[in-house]
Amino acid sequence: MKHIKQFLKFGLVGLSNTLISEVIYAVIVCLKGHYLFASTTGFVLSIFNAYYWNNRYVFKEDESLEKRVWWKVLIKTFIAYLWGFLANLMLLVLWIDVLHIANYMTPVAGLLSRWGIRFLDAEVLGNLFAEGVNLVLILPMNYLVNKLWAFRQRNEENNSAEKSIDKL
Repeated sequence: MKHIKQFLKFGLVGLSNTLISEVIYAVIVCLKGHYLFASTTGFVLSIFNAYYWNNRYVFKEDESLEKRVWWKVLIKTFIAYLWGFLANLMLLVLWIDVLHIANYMTPVAGLLSRWGIRFLDAEVLGNLFAEGVNLVLILPMNYLVNKLWAFRQRNEENNSAEKSIDKL
């Protein structure tokens, strides 16, 4: 039950990360900025949000275990999310440049245009749809990498034994 609650909390933090990242992505794409620049900018800014809330809310520090060093956790958080970011970029290239997802969005863009929503053309809709699909694919893996590596705490007894062995 503890892990389910933790995953749900991670999901809430992920939702806020996603909102930050997606709003930044959407604004840049709607301003006709390149989708890779938009994705990178959203990623970097959302990581600071992820670090703060995961550290304070999801993976709270256990006082009975070795204390985490904040800057090491921040670096690990960037690294933990980096694999997902790189996978996201590769999938964006696949959806947008290889499969041309925008071609399938033309009818939706036409409908939106008739309703007066002209800034959401087929290209923008394709970019937004591709990003949404990627989110569903990458979120569960990000949870596991963060839980098992970035925010992991070691038992001080085991840690001191490991340090003694390392000195040999």
